[in-house]
Amino acid sequence: MAMMNRYDPFREMLSLRDAMDRLFQESYVRPTGWAGNSSLPVDLHEDAHGYTVSASLPGWKPEDVNITFQDGALTISGQYNNETNEPEEGKTWHLRERRFGSFSRTFTFPTAVDADKAEAKFENGVLTLTLPKAESAKPRQIKIGGASTSEAKPIVAGNAKK
Repeated sequence: MAMMNRYDPFREMLSLRDAMDRLFQESYVRPTGWAGNSSLPVDLHEDAHGYTVSASLPGWKPEDVNITFQDGALTISGQYNNETNEPEEGKTWHLRERRFGSFSRTFTFPTAVDADKAEAKFENGVLTLTLPKAESAKPRQIKIGGASTSEAKPIVAGNAKK
């Protein structure tokens, strides 16, 4: 049995802001893809042990990416040079979406991070950073101390002092 979707004429509509952004970008700015716009698609999540950052960098080499951690801020940056960046005689570009240029993203974390124990992996175009929380930022269990149970006297209705 086939599912039928109700026709929604507004599904394909752009917001006025999106339409204006597209107009100005196509008119005045050379479209270069996400790298030229200095953005980088990233996922960042936290668990009890630390933070994990995953960044999509298809086609990049690990040596073209720089990762720094300073004053509680993580910065991922890179430079990608396109070999065919120079205009060639008799060649007219009709569409140029492959990225080149540079990018930089900086993230701060709400709790302290132990940067000395941070790890980075680069597999299949995905950079994965693991940043453990500092010991001072991890929650601690506090034991309640005080009178031992033999010294503690239960208060029963009627014998409490006023």
